[in-house]
Amino acid sequence: MRSESPAEETPAKALKTSRAGRNLPASIAVGVALVAMVVVSLTVLKESFVVVIAVALGIGLFELARAFSTARIHLPVLPVMTGGTIMLIGAYYGSMETAAVAMALTVLGTMVWRLSEGAEGFVRDVSAGIFSLSYLYLMGTFVVLMLKEADGPWRIVAFIAATVASDIGGYVAGVLFGKHPMAPTISPKKSWEGFTGSMLFGIATGIVTVTYALDGPWWVGVVLGIAGVVFATLGDLSESLIKRDLGIKDMGNLLPGHGGLMDRLDSLIAVAPVSWLILYLLVDVS
Repeated sequence: MRSESPAEETPAKALKTSRAGRNLPASIAVGVALVAMVVVSLTVLKESFVVVIAVALGIGLFELARAFSTARIHLPVLPVMTGGTIMLIGAYYGSMETAAVAMALTVLGTMVWRLSEGAEGFVRDVSAGIFSLSYLYLMGTFVVLMLKEADGPWRIVAFIAATVASDIGGYVAGVLFGKHPMAPTISPKKSWEGFTGSMLFGIATGIVTVTYALDGPWWVGVVLGIAGVVFATLGDLSESLIKRDLGIKDMGNLLPGHGGLMDRLDSLIAVAPVSWLILYLLVDVS
């Protein structure tokens, strides 16, 4: 049987995959499900969102471990996950100082854990563990710090909305108008037109969420939107470099239309610290 060329694809097949390479129906369905999970956890009991964060970062850690294994890097998953989860709990029920102590002990624990496997690859594997602890769990503590405030759920909404708006705006503008690559050697599908769309969507979303959800000044929404777009883009590009260095396309296949969970967390974990700082300094707790 003769296979169809791209020009001969049926309309149904053409609709299922966008110019950006995503399975659009699956991508939308997964996105809606993730948003629903976040909303439910924040609405029912905000402490349950700490569990959501811990589970998401744990899955991300397993994806990183699998990706690193392609380069013969053996990430010490158990000590990193255990210590990282304690960091999250310590930040929520204690303070950032508590999380810092937990992180220091986790670094030591990771080194001790790896001792039994001998000297070969020791620096490589321990470095991968400390990198993952910082990349995932240290960033995650800033999400927890936002959550623990009296208006924490709304701060989380503002932070996530600004990040997601960047992704959606970049996707729409990139598909419709993208012609000039932003970083062709890192992420060929990213364009300056898409970045412009991200900025417009991000700023608009930041203004709406800060003024209506947090009762803050509109200009803080502008600052949050711009920062969200810049750091979400940097986070995405950084993860693209990790994947290129390891020679893989996606971090996993857990989320249809998205790839692995890390392919969605990359922007969020990059935006979390700067969102916490902006909201902490510029928006009073309501």
